[in-house]
Amino acid sequence: MTENTLFELSKQIGQALELCGATLTTAESCTGGWIAKVITDVPGSSAWFDRGFVTYSNLAKQQLISVTPETLKAYGAVSEPVVREMALGALQAAKADYAVSVSGIAGPDGGSEEKPVGTVWFGFVDKQGQTFTVTTRFTGDRDAVRHQATEFALQTLWNYFLKNKLDAV
Repeated sequence: MTENTLFELSKQIGQALELCGATLTTAESCTGGWIAKVITDVPGSSAWFDRGFVTYSNLAKQQLISVTPETLKAYGAVSEPVVREMALGALQAAKADYAVSVSGIAGPDGGSEEKPVGTVWFGFVDKQGQTFTVTTRFTGDRDAVRHQATEFALQTLWNYFLKNKLDAV
């Protein structure tokens, strides 16, 4: 997916959020703010995107979005429980309507047999309490993994939360 396609997807997400009077926040680790970057490339995005959290370190995850040290110790930063806590913590901290979180191993090292390079977990939550997580494995170099993760996060947010909202309006 090209940067232009990411822009168009972000624009579509923004239109849906604006029509619903809703806001979005992000909690990003391996993508380092790339999701927030493509969102804020859209003119007028401040109407539906107030803030995002780049929580690259475990300490940042704890301090900014309330991920517990116990969860990090038990499961590691790249895990379903952590992205769930990241999304919930970001939603609460930003007082947003929707949150997306991402944590993964972009490489070139840091992977293991259990969690190879390219493993990325995503968390999605809305203020009504709908929450789900998903993991996937991407291929390519560090930049490719991060780009694919950004695309996946936006497309999943659209497909599972916002597409139906737009159809209902």
